[in-house]
Amino acid sequence: MDVSVRKQTLRMLSNGMYIMTSANGERYGAATITWLSQASFKPPLVMAAIRPDSNVFECLAESRVAAIHILDTDQQDMAQRFFAPTRLLEGTINGEPFAPGVTSAPILQNARAYVECLVRHIVRDGGDHAVVVMEVVEARCRAQLRPLIVAASPWTYGG
Repeated sequence: MDVSVRKQTLRMLSNGMYIMTSANGERYGAATITWLSQASFKPPLVMAAIRPDSNVFECLAESRVAAIHILDTDQQDMAQRFFAPTRLLEGTINGEPFAPGVTSAPILQNARAYVECLVRHIVRDGGDHAVVVMEVVEARCRAQLRPLIVAASPWTYGG
C-alpha cells in the first residue's frame, strides 16, 4: 500500500471538530478531538478515539465522565486553544470560562451545544488511540450552529 495515498484517502473521511473536557477532583483535562460518532439510539451512545497519553483521557478514565462541546464554523480560535496542554487559570480552561455540569464534567460557557456523558467502555487494543464508548446523559443546544468540520478548517488529522 502506498502510505501517502492511504493518508490522503483516510483524511477524506468526514470528521467534526469538538472539544472534550473531563475532571477528576482537582485535575482537569481538555482537548480538541475529531474522531467522534454516534454509536446507538437506545441507549444514546457516542464513541470517540482519544490518545491514551492525554490528560483528558486520564481524567475520563478515572472519573468516568466527559463533556463533548460542538463548535460552530466561526469557533476555530476556540478549537486552536485546546490543541495546547490543559491550563486552569482564574476560572477558565485554556482561556475559556466553564462551570461544572450535571456529571461534574467542565462545561465550556462559550460552546453553543454540548453533551455530557458517562464512560461505559474503554477499548485499548494496540492502536495509538483508545476507543471510548460513552452514554449521553445530558444535552444542551444554546444556539443554532453549523458544526465545524476538519475539512473546513486549516488543519488535518488522520491518515
